[in-house]
Amino acid sequence: MRKGYNPYLLPPWLRKTRFYCKGIIIPIAIFQLIRLLIVPTTGDFLLLCALGGLAFLLYKDII
Repeated sequence: MRKGYNPYLLPPWLRKTRFYCKGIIIPIAIFQLIRLLIVPTTGDFLLLCALGGLAFLLYKDII
């Protein structure tokens, strides 16, 4: 088992994808939160939870 996480071991295209996803995930989650506050539906809530989980995983360098 590896000790720690090294993002430089990933292929360049995957590093770029992670970089751009980190930059855009928070604005999308904020937009989804505003949409949830205006018209609350189950689908919006589940999407917001998924976006929050994805943002957490991206910023903690788990994925």
